[in-house]
Amino acid sequence: MDETKRYERLLSRYRNGDINRRTFLTVLGAAGVTAGIVGGPMGMLVKSAKAATPQQVRFDGWGGVVSEAFEKYAFEPYTKKTGIKVVSGTFGGADEYLARVKSSQPGEFNLAHLSGVFDYARYHGLELSSELNEANIPNLKTVITNLIEPLRKISDGKLSAVPYDYGTTGIAYNRKHISDDEAKAKGAKLMVDDAYKGKIGGWAEWKTRIWYGALQSDQDPNNIQDMEAVWDMIRKHRDLALKYWTSGAELMSLLAEEEIYVTEGWSGRIRALQDQGHDIGYFDPKGGLGWQECIFVLKGSPMAACEELLNFMLEPEVAIAVAEGQFYPPALDPQKVELGKIIPTLPAFDPTGTLDGLSFFDPAYWNKNEADWSKKFSRVQRGY
Repeated sequence: MDETKRYERLLSRYRNGDINRRTFLTVLGAAGVTAGIVGGPMGMLVKSAKAATPQQVRFDGWGGVVSEAFEKYAFEPYTKKTGIKVVSGTFGGADEYLARVKSSQPGEFNLAHLSGVFDYARYHGLELSSELNEANIPNLKTVITNLIEPLRKISDGKLSAVPYDYGTTGIAYNRKHISDDEAKAKGAKLMVDDAYKGKIGGWAEWKTRIWYGALQSDQDPNNIQDMEAVWDMIRKHRDLALKYWTSGAELMSLLAEEEIYVTEGWSGRIRALQDQGHDIGYFDPKGGLGWQECIFVLKGSPMAACEELLNFMLEPEVAIAVAEGQFYPPALDPQKVELGKIIPTLPAFDPTGTLDGLSFFDPAYWNKNEADWSKKFSRVQRGY
């Protein structure tokens, strides 16, 4: 009976994430439990232990080159190492994915490649967050501190996610039609230039449209004083644009096929186009938008398996390979980890590891205005 209680305590520690799967099974094996001694209470214990070990976890991301990089450099090696399959899903936008999560059963979705800090705050406010056992993620110590601390402030010092990469949403333009000098001189206002009517694009996402509308009306996006001026700029951009794009793949296609000459774009996707031989310029205008992405673990997920996957994905070799594949700098601190030759050449890379030169969404400010602004943008997008 004492032996049974000892293993019940062991199982409880495993389920709570206090010990990892390998340690748990090693201890069981040492006692002969996994070698065939499975009668009585021990048999029930082993059955429970097997049930506590998930055969798969689900990961949802942005698709395209980003998901390809995750699958090739992180998920496949992880499955070979642990035997746990990673089921990879995709989404086109953060609002779309959140709607799917809210209508799902607990545990149906596990990990997601979300935009922090805004999405992190949304999910935590909706009580969709988990609590990571950081002892199971020792590689967290190599992550840029300025990416971690904004998440801790939202969730009372604890974490529901780990930062994984960062980038910018800057100005992308076709150098055949727009020079580097013109682009940098006009900045964000290049996208509301009448000379390029019908050759302008933009992301169909309310936050980005409002951010750039603020820049185009000479305002601080995190402290807008004249919202009507912002809506006027959004309408002007809408009327000049060929179309709004809704995914990274569509962004790349529009630029590659020269359907548009200028748009804001994601730094990694523009680097991918450049590496394919397209003469696309890219720069971050003054006040341009920086962002970090995190891997968020949803409430109800198998925590031990998720924490093991997170730690694996933060292994420098894995994180660097993913970063080189998706063209976004990893969240690893370059002052702590040698990042190789390619990472320092990526757009938005900060060799100091401070990210002081980037502007980020103020989560409290944007979450406070989300309901009104997102609803009004939907109307403006339709022509009102």
